[in-house]
Amino acid sequence: MDDFGKGIASVAVRRPYLAAVLNLLLVIGGLAALVALEVREMPNVDQPVLMLRAELAGASPETVDAELTAPLESATARVSGVTNIEAASEEGETRIRVEFDTGVDIDAAASDLREAASRVQRSLPDAVEQLTVTKSDPDARAIIQIAVLPDQFDYLTLGDRIENDIVPYFYAVPGVASVDTYGVRGLQMRVVFDPLQLSRYNIQVSDIADALEDASYDIPVGSYTSKVQQLLVRVDASAVTADMIEDIVIRDDIRIGNVAEAYFAPEDASNFVRLNGEPAIGLGIVRQANSNTMDISNRVRDIVSRLEAQHEDLSFVTISNKAVFIESATAEVLRTLGLTTLVVILSILLFFRKLQATLVPALVIPTALIGSFTAFWLFGFSVNLITLLALVLATGLIVDDAIVVLENIQRRQVLGEDRQTAAIRGTKQVFFAVIATTAVLVAVFIPISFLPSATGRLFREFGVVLAAAVVLSSFAALTLVPALGARMSLSDRTSRSGWLDRFGARIVQAYVAMVRRVIAAPALVVLLSLGFAGAVIYHLPLLNVELTPAEDRGEFETFAMGPDGVGVEYMQGQADEVDAAILPLLEQGDVRALYSVVGQWDINRVISKVALAPWDERERSQAEIIAEVKDHLAGIAGSRMRARGRGSLDTGPGSSGSGLEFFLTGGNYADIYNASLLLSEAMEAGPFSNVDISYNPTQPQLSIGIDRQSVASLDVSLTELSETLKVMVGGAELVDLNVDGRAVPVVLSAPTGLIQDVSDLRGINIRSSTGNSVPLSGLTTVTQVGVAAELNRTAQRRAIEMSADIGDLTLGAGLSEFEAIAETVLPSGIGYVLSGTANTFQETNRDLIMTYGFAIVIVFLVLVAQFESLTSPLVVMAVIPFGLCATLAAMILSGATLSLFSQIGLVLLIGLMAKNGVLLVEFADQAQHEGQNRHDAIVNAAKTRLRPISMTLISTMIGSLPLILSTGAGAEARAAIGWAIFSGLGLSSLFALFLTPALYVLITGTRTQEALPQTSQ
Repeated sequence: MDDFGKGIASVAVRRPYLAAVLNLLLVIGGLAALVALEVREMPNVDQPVLMLRAELAGASPETVDAELTAPLESATARVSGVTNIEAASEEGETRIRVEFDTGVDIDAAASDLREAASRVQRSLPDAVEQLTVTKSDPDARAIIQIAVLPDQFDYLTLGDRIENDIVPYFYAVPGVASVDTYGVRGLQMRVVFDPLQLSRYNIQVSDIADALEDASYDIPVGSYTSKVQQLLVRVDASAVTADMIEDIVIRDDIRIGNVAEAYFAPEDASNFVRLNGEPAIGLGIVRQANSNTMDISNRVRDIVSRLEAQHEDLSFVTISNKAVFIESATAEVLRTLGLTTLVVILSILLFFRKLQATLVPALVIPTALIGSFTAFWLFGFSVNLITLLALVLATGLIVDDAIVVLENIQRRQVLGEDRQTAAIRGTKQVFFAVIATTAVLVAVFIPISFLPSATGRLFREFGVVLAAAVVLSSFAALTLVPALGARMSLSDRTSRSGWLDRFGARIVQAYVAMVRRVIAAPALVVLLSLGFAGAVIYHLPLLNVELTPAEDRGEFETFAMGPDGVGVEYMQGQADEVDAAILPLLEQGDVRALYSVVGQWDINRVISKVALAPWDERERSQAEIIAEVKDHLAGIAGSRMRARGRGSLDTGPGSSGSGLEFFLTGGNYADIYNASLLLSEAMEAGPFSNVDISYNPTQPQLSIGIDRQSVASLDVSLTELSETLKVMVGGAELVDLNVDGRAVPVVLSAPTGLIQDVSDLRGINIRSSTGNSVPLSGLTTVTQVGVAAELNRTAQRRAIEMSADIGDLTLGAGLSEFEAIAETVLPSGIGYVLSGTANTFQETNRDLIMTYGFAIVIVFLVLVAQFESLTSPLVVMAVIPFGLCATLAAMILSGATLSLFSQIGLVLLIGLMAKNGVLLVEFADQAQHEGQNRHDAIVNAAKTRLRPISMTLISTMIGSLPLILSTGAGAEARAAIGWAIFSGLGLSSLFALFLTPALYVLITGTRTQEALPQTSQ
């Protein structure tokens, strides 16, 4: 390695243009790769998700769960690559969400899932329909929300325009999975019978239904072929207008128009949309897994511009667009990167005090940063917030090697060597140290790339990009720096007699004096360090832990959930109160738009998106605005109110950003529900609020029990009875008409107000087979019961989903409180499964602990291979735990939280501390190799390496200040990493500078020439 290092330096010095061209090629390659890279918010870590659906018309949730969901879920679990299954059983339908391992081919998985479902289909009830597998995730949230405002709100025509003239444009965008529509009411042909006319003509509801079945009569009967042409023959007797429907004959001369009225009308509203309190139509663009948000956003913007030109009577308002946050956050990171680069260069200038010398390591920055884009392209990475943060952190690292090389060349010039000799020998002398520190850093960053969870895949690009930047900076330091250093006079002392030099000299003298005292009593220093570490570990419970810091994403959501069984009109009133609480913020300028969907997901829910003003146009943060909104919502009676934001790492269905989500599992829903009530009460008594239980057996249901003996004795058909009840209660959709190329359902229903209570229902007459009218009261009993509208399953067990607000607690503290309460309250046989953000948090902590362990082991093995010794690597590695304890102490004292981003900063510190330790130990080993004893060797190493270590420490610490002080989109994540590095390096450097000499004296023995690697002459 000694000859190799000398050879590289010699070639670079003798052929400077070659060195320059090689580094310039790295820059050109990076620029070429940058053009081909896509831009995202986060690395592409989407899980392949499939949705298995099946319908069993009229079946209760209990029947669907037992006869449909359970066997399908069992078959799904046997499909290869499945990692998670969640199922929901509703009236007449089951939905099974199947999540697969990353890397599984979604098309092959869909084929396997269809095959598994088909194998059990024969054992399912015969009435099962629509057994389908789709590649969309119904829990995926819209990345773009658009409100459509018409000049005149005509539901009869507006819904048709939205569905046929607008929505197809968005479906044509590559990467769009679905377009959710809210406030749209489809066109129907309503046929409303007149009870008096039915009695007059002795017509039953079933007679009208039978006649309407033939309303759409369009049948191909074949083709006729002559000698010259072929003609297709169709029989068409379709009734496509209200008059034609009323003209359909029921029997004899009795037509539908005699007993009913037909007309086109919009379907009954299941949800409403409001924009700033005014009615609107809502569109939600949901992307496919693995698609690019930025690409979809750009195409959607173009489509909206074209639609505005085509539909002058419609206004399109984009309420929410995730690309806006991505663009703003990316711009902020790029500004931070530029500022960090400038700060690092200025800190180098402060030490070298010569512009010419400062430019040498400054040239390494673009070489390493731009050149690393080649690694982006080779590994299929994207330009995203994680990789850009990696480049920001790399800025302080990549100049380290150049500083070490240039400082050593300068030192040898000061000792009297000529420029070329100093460049060659100076580079050769630190060659091993540069390679060793680079290997150490790579050994730290690469393990991040192999974390198994979604968070591990998220930071895979982070680790690889940092490793690539460090490797390229080492190449530049060993080629470009000696080539330029050999042509510069670095030994000019005329400008080195100022107060700063005198101050620096006193610092060096004081440091050397302290090192001599340290190595005189090394055991005492180690004991004091152990005492410090023990104190930090004792106080670790005071450190708050969370998944990610609260982010200001420029938008948040409010939730209002009313009692089960209420109608949409009731929730409209609740939406009015939410509007009254938030719209004043619109006038103040903090809020840009308030977009509410009344009846989203369930009829008793109101979900509002509050879009905030741009970050630079408001003084208050998102958290402050949410706190004010919560105070206003607390005064609204009649519904449970919530307000919460979401983070960039909120994953999985139901992730609620600032809440805790989990499932209770058990053998039957009754036991689970009873346990959920106990748990909810205990959580409400503790630090939690707004505890929500998804399973509520309070949905009002009229249960009509049929007396089979009476039905048989009176000769009444069960089919006619059920069809009549369906028409009378909610209306029956009988057939679809083809009206101008679109399907329009024919709905037969009773007049409004005919059925107002149970007595009206029991007064309905049913015709028997003998033609007699039989009152329903003689055939049935009607009771009112409470039922659950939806039954959930997870991990093939019956489950009830719960969620709660954690208030001012961090997620880590909230999870600890929950686990303590659950352990005390939950009975035997009832377990819990974390979901959403809480599950991600748990996986992340487990994986990062593994990362710390692997990083330390790998770094130690790399150092052993490089030093050909066990003791020197042991000295370097023994300092790292104390440095981490110093960082944790700084976080406890400052009140900072330990989040995913700050933990990544801690992993980075492992590499930095190991790098500084290598610089000291490697030089001391060289000094022993030259004949010095270990005391003098470590003192000389400390004296010689103090300046380059200080330069790299200060440049990295100052380089982290722009991260801490950054503002705008995504500033919270940048500040978390920056503070971990700034505070960590500040305190851990004390251990690197003082504990390392003490451990070196205690652990290492006297080194002989045979025992040391040949690193210098």
